[in-house]
Amino acid sequence: MQEIDKEQVVEVLNRILESELAGVVRYTHYSFLVFGFGRIPIVAWLRQQADESLVHAQQAGEWITTLGAYPSLAIGPLLDSHVFDIASILRESLEAEKVALDLYRELLAQVEDRSVALEEYARQMIHVEEMHAGEVEKMLRRPGAMTTPPERGNAPA
Repeated sequence: MQEIDKEQVVEVLNRILESELAGVVRYTHYSFLVFGFGRIPIVAWLRQQADESLVHAQQAGEWITTLGAYPSLAIGPLLDSHVFDIASILRESLEAEKVALDLYRELLAQVEDRSVALEEYARQMIHVEEMHAGEVEKMLRRPGAMTTPPERGNAPA
């Protein structure tokens, strides 16, 4: 079994940390922008996602310090189209989930067959992020529809 490249693994973990911290900010910000009849459950869901992102950031930070490195103080990119309808918020959320998934997959590639604990962590986070992306995709579907409609401007010809 090969050893992990600690520097590369920490670099990916720091990007995960930054991405998850951006999620805390993003979901909290979104929760302020929800209006209308469905506000209360949507705000609760968004704040739950912010809490989950904070837990994920804490896990990444703990791994960074376990590996003897310094956790980043940066926050990842904040996607914000300044369009505040729920569908736009969910599409931005889905985009951010895909970024997080790519980061966790990158981590898995770095540690696979090198560290059982880090490999299990990466796999668990991929599972969580894939399930979350699936839920967001379902939320973007019209009631009764089995597939998510294409975004406006991206409809098939």
